[in-house]
Amino acid sequence: MTYSDHLRRIRFWLALFIAGLILSGITAFPLQTELGWLVWLVHAEPLRQVAESTGLGSWIDQVDEGLRATNERYPFIAYGTDWLGFAHFVIAVAFIGPFIDPVRNKWVITYGLIACAGVLPLALIAGPIRGIPLGWRLIDCSFGFVGSIPLLICRREIRALEQGSHVG
Repeated sequence: MTYSDHLRRIRFWLALFIAGLILSGITAFPLQTELGWLVWLVHAEPLRQVAESTGLGSWIDQVDEGLRATNERYPFIAYGTDWLGFAHFVIAVAFIGPFIDPVRNKWVITYGLIACAGVLPLALIAGPIRGIPLGWRLIDCSFGFVGSIPLLICRREIRALEQGSHVG
């Protein structure tokens, strides 16, 4: 592969990763609206039976009730999720460095991989403390696994650039 082929692959996977961070950040703002859609979805056919048999419907209803009550009585609590969304944007900006110069900024890829790995203990330790069902914690863990895939690909491509496996 040529240098430009490796660079193109790195930029593709980083763009995908950055887009995922931005999308995750955006969804942190309208939580009550999004949750309303999810409540409607799990109570509509054909998902209703699955939601009832797995307990997903009652869990989503409980989360909806908690979020509505919190937003009605203590709307300032939502400021925390505003900061969560902002943090996703700030983290996404960090990946512009390796997008521009992957070799010099390869440390950002390592940082991202460490952050992805950190999702697992957070979900598995804090989840039960906060009363989060196991299935939901596993979904949270999947973000760490899925996020690491493009970063591992980028790391492999950066190593190929460093080893001079390119021509031209």
